[in-house]
Amino acid sequence: MEALLNDNSEEPPTSIALLDSCHFSQVIFTTVEKFYVPGADVTCHYTLSQYIKPCKKDWVGIFRVGWKTTREYYTFMWAPSPSGPDNSDAKHQQVLFKAYYLPKDDEYYQFCYVDHDGIVRGASVPFQFRAEAEDDMLVVTTQGEVEEIEQQNATLQQENQKLKENLTNLQKQNEDLQEKLTAAQEKAKELESKVHLLQSETMELQRTQDLQVLEISSAQTELAVVTETNVKLQRENQDLQKSLETLKSSHEKFDLQLNFLKTEIAQLETQNGAKEAELHQIKEENKTVLSAKDQLENKLKATLDRMDQLQAQVQSQQQEVENLQEADEAKSRHLKQLKEENRQMNATVLRQQKYADLDKKLEEKTLLLQALQKEKDDLEKENQRLKQKNEELMAYSPEVIPDMPPGVPNQLAENASLLFGNPYSLITELPDTSLEPMKKCPMCDTVFPSDIGEQQYMSHVRSHLLECPYCEESFDKSNKQVYEDHIYCHGLD
Repeated sequence: MEALLNDNSEEPPTSIALLDSCHFSQVIFTTVEKFYVPGADVTCHYTLSQYIKPCKKDWVGIFRVGWKTTREYYTFMWAPSPSGPDNSDAKHQQVLFKAYYLPKDDEYYQFCYVDHDGIVRGASVPFQFRAEAEDDMLVVTTQGEVEEIEQQNATLQQENQKLKENLTNLQKQNEDLQEKLTAAQEKAKELESKVHLLQSETMELQRTQDLQVLEISSAQTELAVVTETNVKLQRENQDLQKSLETLKSSHEKFDLQLNFLKTEIAQLETQNGAKEAELHQIKEENKTVLSAKDQLENKLKATLDRMDQLQAQVQSQQQEVENLQEADEAKSRHLKQLKEENRQMNATVLRQQKYADLDKKLEEKTLLLQALQKEKDDLEKENQRLKQKNEELMAYSPEVIPDMPPGVPNQLAENASLLFGNPYSLITELPDTSLEPMKKCPMCDTVFPSDIGEQQYMSHVRSHLLECPYCEESFDKSNKQVYEDHIYCHGLD
């Protein structure tokens, strides 16, 4: 900062606010001279308007012409507080600047009244610090140049007026662009980020335009300056021309972006129509599915009724199978009892050598066994027929009755497995010895001499048998599977 500090060490309140936020008409400076003699004190007179309320931290500073913010003061003095609110003398105030703190060059300066927030409330006309004699000599010797400068200033004012008109048109165009951008935001919410970016760029352009307006106002304030000030104005005019070109290019970009937004909105409307058609198709399909669901429910109801009928039939078949199984078990127990009697009789015959009686009993037992075997075969055929019928029902039931209770198939399978017979029902086939010699082996048809010892003969017969270690029952070695099933049944008991 180029300013010199006065005897007060406290810094005045300043801000970085630009010229557009200042109010230059609230404090009016009076009796401001065009020139102040260097080396002499300067008294600044000003009048407070009704729009300003003075505060303790208000101050009056001297600024070089062309300043941008209140931080660029050269020197300052604290503004005196008014003596009373209704006194007219309180509106007219003055401050005294000591010569020691005043500028030493011949640049143009002006008084500015700054409030406690650092905002300028009033500014004076420009003045210089130099002797009046020099000014008279300058006026006499440079009168022609001053007229030429005034003519140039008039030309610059006309150009500046044109620039202001152009700026006004550009501001109107910017307002139109803002309205279009707002409409685009309402139609396409998904493009908000791009629109916000355009708005920020527009605000940046607006701030640039405001800054340019402020620069033009500052240039108008410096019209009283001589050749150096005219050069500054010409430079500012060149900058304004460049800014106008930039604004034009920015407007072209805005037009392109608006066209792009319109295209995207049209695409979104087309997609919306396609979605509506797809939604209608989905509704029709939903109706079809509901109709098919009703049909399936009716079919399921009929199937459940059929399932109840089949379950009743299955229960009836199970009862019949259980009855046949009980009959089969009774026959098996009878066969087992006969077998035990036959074994005891065989043992008795072998021990007592009563072969004649044994042949007769064996013949009777053989006939009885044949009758029982025939009855058993009939039962097995009946069981086979019932089993086949149950299998047909079971094969039909899973297709028609998908929700059959899980215990029914296992129970049927367990009962069906008994239809093939009980291992206890299998007995050792006894040979028909009614027509065979007594010394002929009933197992392998081996003929022995009539004088063979009884112990040797019985040992040979026993070599063909497998005796149960649990119940003294004997089995033919050729029927080893029956023997193993018999042993397994003892294990179950």
